[in-house]
Amino acid sequence: MTGGIMKNFVRRVALCLVAFAWLAPAGAAELKVLSANGMREVMEDLRPKFELVTGHKLTIAFATVGVIVQRVEGGETADVVVAPQQGIDRLAKGGHAIPGSITVLARSGIGVVVRKGAPKPDISTPEALRRALLAAASVTCLDPAAGGLSGVHFAKVLDRLGIADEMRPKLIFHPNAKAAGALVADGKAALGINLVQELMPLPGIELVGPLPGDLQLNVVFAATFMTGAKDAAASKALIEFLRTPEAVAVIKAKGMEPG
Repeated sequence: MTGGIMKNFVRRVALCLVAFAWLAPAGAAELKVLSANGMREVMEDLRPKFELVTGHKLTIAFATVGVIVQRVEGGETADVVVAPQQGIDRLAKGGHAIPGSITVLARSGIGVVVRKGAPKPDISTPEALRRALLAAASVTCLDPAAGGLSGVHFAKVLDRLGIADEMRPKLIFHPNAKAAGALVADGKAALGINLVQELMPLPGIELVGPLPGDLQLNVVFAATFMTGAKDAAASKALIEFLRTPEAVAVIKAKGMEPG
């Protein structure tokens, strides 16, 4: 980023922050954030920008929504959680998150990828997807037992298509999208399943398309600050920052729909 562009960016972000400047604490805070893997690209992009403008520091740990919920319910503390709405709602119901602070940030869906240059199967309809999955030598997806949203949903898709038993020997479980991309790029899996925005930046693979029709899952990502937040004002400032025009532009650039 050139000096002129950087100065312009800082100026525009500073103007956006004026609207919620009253939330900022007198001194810099260190915030612990638990973020779902699906928001990794967005959060890693926005972290230095938020730190530059506010002076606050972020420590971000990434995991599946299932793992995040387990960690919080197991007693781990955090200031802000960014995760799919289902996980946020569960934390709020359990008294771990502040219901009034829940803010929707982005939406996404689940996609299918192949190795770069490989033929792309037709997945435009549920029946076409069924044929493509049955024809594939192997398919990699998140382990549903690990609580990853795309893995849990894909297991339901296989049940709905009536091919769960036939697909079971073909499934290769991966821990995250990067691993899925590597398996597909290396030819160890014919198809990869994960959230679209997590797959887009990975090398050696190409997006076939989203899951078709009502087999798709509309994943809503939200943010909330926690009941045990060390600095509520700084936590609120982070959530407000994630709604600024600059943050919205990053969300779009990463393949997600804002709000």
